[in-house]
Amino acid sequence: STDQWRAEMFERVIFRGAAVEWRTAPRQVEWLGEIEGGADYRIKKLRYEILPGLWIPALLYEPLKMSGKVPVVMNVNGHDRAEGKASKYKQIRCINQAKRGMIALNVEWLGMGQLGSEGFTHYRMNQLDLCGTAGIAPFYLAMERGLDVLLEHEHADPERVAVAGLSGGGWQTIFISSLDTRVTLANPVAGYSSFVTRIHNHSDLGDSEQTPCDMATVADYKHLTAMMAPRATLLTFNIADDCCFASGHALQPLVDAAEPAFRLYGQVDRLATHVNHDPGTHNFEQDNREALYRMFGKHFYANEPAFNAQEIVCDDELKTKEELIVPLPSANADFNRLALGLIDELPRERLPPQATSEWTAAARLRLAKVINAHDYTIEAEELSSQSDDQIHAKLWKLKAGKEWTIPAIELAKGSTNPITTSIVVADDGRVSAMDSVEKLLDKGHRVVAVDPFYIGESKIPSRDFLFALLVGAVGERPVGIQASQLAAVARWAKQNYEGSAVQLVASGERACLFALVAGALEPTAVDGVELHGSLASLKQVVQQNYAVNEKPEFFCFGLLEDFDIREISGLVAPREVRFIGASERMRSELAPLKTWYKDLGKDHDPLR
Repeated sequence: STDQWRAEMFERVIFRGAAVEWRTAPRQVEWLGEIEGGADYRIKKLRYEILPGLWIPALLYEPLKMSGKVPVVMNVNGHDRAEGKASKYKQIRCINQAKRGMIALNVEWLGMGQLGSEGFTHYRMNQLDLCGTAGIAPFYLAMERGLDVLLEHEHADPERVAVAGLSGGGWQTIFISSLDTRVTLANPVAGYSSFVTRIHNHSDLGDSEQTPCDMATVADYKHLTAMMAPRATLLTFNIADDCCFASGHALQPLVDAAEPAFRLYGQVDRLATHVNHDPGTHNFEQDNREALYRMFGKHFYANEPAFNAQEIVCDDELKTKEELIVPLPSANADFNRLALGLIDELPRERLPPQATSEWTAAARLRLAKVINAHDYTIEAEELSSQSDDQIHAKLWKLKAGKEWTIPAIELAKGSTNPITTSIVVADDGRVSAMDSVEKLLDKGHRVVAVDPFYIGESKIPSRDFLFALLVGAVGERPVGIQASQLAAVARWAKQNYEGSAVQLVASGERACLFALVAGALEPTAVDGVELHGSLASLKQVVQQNYAVNEKPEFFCFGLLEDFDIREISGLVAPREVRFIGASERMRSELAPLKTWYKDLGKDHDPLR
């Protein structure tokens, strides 16, 4: 049922971790004066707190003459970082609503306009995910609190509540409107498509907020569209959209999903569509705005035949960006500041002072669950081989389960059977690891250099990180896929090269993380792990303000809540893990590991 979908979206996607408390925190609204609008409306400046320490600037367009209850509209905007709430097309929309007697709220979007700081970059919301708190929560709360502001107005009609926006604003519109039943009319404009549609139309792959972790395990956007029934819904798309969500591929699957739900209620006429041809590109210009006004006329002013949907010209009433500035607290929070506030208490459980097999067994199961580990089986196909006086080389295609293919090259020097097989991975792919490969060959190792998911030859050619986000949305984790692939390669190597010890050798922060996780989860096939350039702590992801489009592996939901590098390393012991070129931070963070090894009967210092 739709109620169950909503409940699961809140519980399993939006309100996780600290976000549970954010939602119930006391809400504050501060009114900060007003400026003159046109002859028949005024603009009130306000800011409202969506969670402790994070304020949103907004503008309320209020008709000067009101009696009784009137419609209210929350106007959201998309990826206009420069102008934000001051965007011309958005001002015109709000002014036209006010001139028709509606109360219009113009809210700033996180990462745009006044909130356009680096800490609000959408790809940094995933820092919260790493901490076990849903990065999507601030986005939702900004909209939910905006509706609160509107509906607290003495003239607000709770039966006539609309939300409308373009692009990222279109996404906001369907996201809040489908989940908050206070909304009675929604007009998302060129703002979303089904996850299935996005797989085939890569222009539609959305940013972090549009592809929140685990969302697709609960509902697709076509389900959100159907959840609008029987409330009035206008789906607006553009015929030649030069950004995303072009009508030709994005619109019909949503209509096909939603129509049966509206029909079930006997309200098919409440589901409307509009395809814009002029200008036809990514826009919420006059044609699209007038389609919204017509929707208002039909559903909010049905008993007023004089209602006119033609746009009221108001160019001379537009304000400058500076005129619309709303003062904000100097220490206003952002995604990075919120995450920095969470990491001090993480992980919840540190490496115990004394090693026990019970802790190791339970922690290994917990790690496997956090990263959604898979027990892949390798089917190996030798593609070619070549030898000269020094090097024997083989190219392999390693099929991991039914889903993945891992390219690999096997290298060995001399005629003896190596007693150690080193599986090599690197951030920039196996080709970049040749210095490491040569050193290992000189030591007499067999080397199997591989490119797991998202690395080297396995990297998606374009818009790659958006696919990594989609992987998270369907319940998988990039680091889980990579670590599971690497563990499977280790098991294959152990069997294929009988009698040879198998070690994982990784170069770069990202490769070091999934290699360490693979070593922690595979106690039988992996005999050791050697890391070049590892982080000392996952807290550095937040402290160094990394973004998911740069290093998607690091943003596994809840990983830092349960584990840091120290704890994952403890799961490798008593097998040797070696951190090459240890930093001072690493020596401090990982110092307890030496004692941990001693407790397990091994005289080994991972930092030596």
